[in-house]
Amino acid sequence: MRPLRKHPRPSSPAHGAVEAIGGPLVWTFDGPFATCLADMEDALRRAIVQVGDVSSIAVLIEISLPGLKRRVDAGNAIQPEWGQFLERMSDRYGLPAPPRVRPLGIEGPLATLVIAYRS
Repeated sequence: MRPLRKHPRPSSPAHGAVEAIGGPLVWTFDGPFATCLADMEDALRRAIVQVGDVSSIAVLIEISLPGLKRRVDAGNAIQPEWGQFLERMSDRYGLPAPPRVRPLGIEGPLATLVIAYRS
């Protein structure tokens, strides 16, 4: 009887990355600021259920500064909703670190939520 051998992992880094890191899961949000925050939180809750038990998870929020300026000019309030949203994201969902927020100086949807995880 021949001993069992492990098959070597493919040498392609892209193939290995697909196996090691899931997703990323990406959603975009556009509309009134408070509505976008509520929708992002809902998407995060659903993503946590979808990915299940993972060894690590990272959350990135990209905010379009031109889109944010238009909303502020239209009368949308940023605070206290933004502060409360970040607090909930950090405290309520068991994330190992608060979401990283990256401002973008380009036009596009107001917010993009990106979730990457490792199984």
